[in-house]
Amino acid sequence: MKKIDVKYIRDTVAEMCIEANTVLTDDILKEMEVALAREESPSAIAILETMIENFEVAEKKEIPICQDTGMAVIFVTMGQDLQITGGSLEDAIQDGVEKGYREGYLRKSVVDDPFIRNNTNTNTPAIIHYKVVPGDDLQIKVMPKGFGSENTSAMKMLKPSDGIKGVEEFVLETVEKGAPNACAPIIVGVGVGGTFEKAALLAKEALSRPIGVRNAKQHIQGLEEILIERCNNLGIGPMGLGGINTVLSVNVDVFPTHIAGLPVAVNICCYVNRHVERTL
Repeated sequence: MKKIDVKYIRDTVAEMCIEANTVLTDDILKEMEVALAREESPSAIAILETMIENFEVAEKKEIPICQDTGMAVIFVTMGQDLQITGGSLEDAIQDGVEKGYREGYLRKSVVDDPFIRNNTNTNTPAIIHYKVVPGDDLQIKVMPKGFGSENTSAMKMLKPSDGIKGVEEFVLETVEKGAPNACAPIIVGVGVGGTFEKAALLAKEALSRPIGVRNAKQHIQGLEEILIERCNNLGIGPMGLGGINTVLSVNVDVFPTHIAGLPVAVNICCYVNRHVERTL
């Protein structure tokens, strides 16, 4: 039986929090270069050039890409045969987030009550989602989620008769309303099916799918391609100032649902789509 000590988990999560906030994944960087090459608006070109320069400076100087270093969202996939030693997995992850945000000098943005709003000064508690699977691996995905884009996300309970066209129109409506305030070009995660909360979870995790990797289901792949085209035709452009690059990608994930429902969640992320994944 594989054993993993909580100190190793804590230190790994801390490293991941720092890395996620200072270095973007290659797919985002490449797609930003593609966006720059196809852009036609002079102001949009200048904005994209500045964004790319910002990535380079952040990585070189090991400083945050964005001043909003996000609320940490953690996806944990744990093998049922794995043994955690030395303490609890939950505490190790929360301690890792606190350690990473402290040692990385990352802004702490979490308040302890949604109404009283005293800062916890640790950027915890993180939001943790667990999945138990066969085997003995421990996979951890860290997604620091900024709220400029999070605040433009939306959820709707459509009727089954609304169908795929209804989903398309709701996504487009959400992007048109939110993209100007979400630091476009954006990545759009869409979750369809399940229940109210499952759709939102699907949308959140869809944000971490690499750009260019489409859904395996043919009709969902077609929906993604239509949405990318329609969203970019809105003309919102980088930072909402016009251009042909409003979205970098639209990733749609689906799940079985009830005969009476069609839950849809749209989770928007700015171009600083941060996520790091490791298998321990």
